[in-house]
Amino acid sequence: MSSLKFGTSGLRGLVTDLVGWPSYAYASAFFRSVAATAGEGASERIVVIGRDLRDSSAGIAATVANAAAAAGFSVYDCGALPTPALALEAIRRGACAVMVTGSHIPSDRNGLKFYRPDGEITKTDEVAILAALGDITKAGDMPKADSAIQEPGAIDRYRQRYTDAFAPTILAGQRIAVYQQSSVARDLLADVLAALGADIVPIGRSDSFIPIDTEAHRPEDIAFIRDAMASGGFDALVTTDGDADRPLLADAAGRIVRGDVLGLITARYLGVDTVVVPVTAGSAIEHAGGFRSVLRTKVGSPFVIAGMDRAKSEGASTVVGFEANGGFLLGSDVVIDGKTLPALPTRDAILPIVATLAAAQEARLTLAELVTSLNVGETASDRLPNTPAERSGALLRQLGQDSFRGEFFRPIGTPQGVDEQDGVRVELDGGRTIHFRPSGNAPELRCYAEAGSAADAEELVRWGLAAAAAAMTN
Repeated sequence: MSSLKFGTSGLRGLVTDLVGWPSYAYASAFFRSVAATAGEGASERIVVIGRDLRDSSAGIAATVANAAAAAGFSVYDCGALPTPALALEAIRRGACAVMVTGSHIPSDRNGLKFYRPDGEITKTDEVAILAALGDITKAGDMPKADSAIQEPGAIDRYRQRYTDAFAPTILAGQRIAVYQQSSVARDLLADVLAALGADIVPIGRSDSFIPIDTEAHRPEDIAFIRDAMASGGFDALVTTDGDADRPLLADAAGRIVRGDVLGLITARYLGVDTVVVPVTAGSAIEHAGGFRSVLRTKVGSPFVIAGMDRAKSEGASTVVGFEANGGFLLGSDVVIDGKTLPALPTRDAILPIVATLAAAQEARLTLAELVTSLNVGETASDRLPNTPAERSGALLRQLGQDSFRGEFFRPIGTPQGVDEQDGVRVELDGGRTIHFRPSGNAPELRCYAEAGSAADAEELVRWGLAAAAAAMTN
């Protein structure tokens, strides 16, 4: 059985299941689905292709280029660059895009992120791709394409997007450690921050792929960051995941700032009207104030994008979205010191990094002081493995019933409100929340909690998983 499947961010699976014919077939199915709905416009028959730095990505990108050429598309090879940089180039050209990346997952896995000319694919598009896949059969060798047109300027235009929008002294005086590891943005990130006035010290460059996850931090990554900051010589440390659509910032003591807090700081700094976030983002987004509206969605950038579109259709003037992993989506043009930063409605790491550092500078606070001033509370999460979807689904249906929910949570508090968009998220007394959600790509039940202290949040998760396990065995 193939490991390949669509998740919250494109197609992913084992490299051994993706290289060769499978990547050709999925790419062909994507191009066929686009051709079936896009008409005959010349720009719609263009595709830009990019990749991250894992060993398998260049070969898979070449296979995707072959599939595109066979489907009648003009192919532009943008090389190794961040996913948002590729998306920006696709917007500029009115073109499709395919990014070869496994994001934060280990190097034995990889994936494909697809963009139509109007943006990221939706869940409906995934269905169309899978339907088209069933009509594609292997007949002899895969066609070899003519050489793709090399497009090295895409990453330069992405860099200029931020150096043009922000003042060249906006980060002056800050000394920043740029943890380069194997991020595809490792040089670009240092260049952008230096161009905005920061004193940059690159550290930790790696020739082998390091799977940095900006939400579920590995112990070895936490230890590396704390050790790097132990000298006391830096104001902050910054890095990204593999394809640079999710940021990671740590303060001077090496404490990693939550991704949803980076999004909150960035949205406030940009002065936006409306924010759209998944249900896993912290409740500080509502109680921090400053927004006309906060809209919550299911987990995954396609749902956040749909929420931003809905907010704009309902009259919101400036809309952004962000996720618990820190990826920031700019749904509207915004003005920064008289300069317009155009919308980029796909996850991005550079904007929240720059905006958060700039917000601290403007407030004359350290990064830690800025986070403390927002009173964002603490979060924790864990999972119950080997939990089939039918078992977790039955529990969640019960939790949707008022009488069962009240009895279930009686040992820890009184439910104040419930959100059933993606699992069951319950607000408890004392400003606490607990959220049960089935995994989208594994047989497990996930539990998220929020409380005033880390210890209380962790205790809520421990209680939640134990209570859920007990309920599912009764």
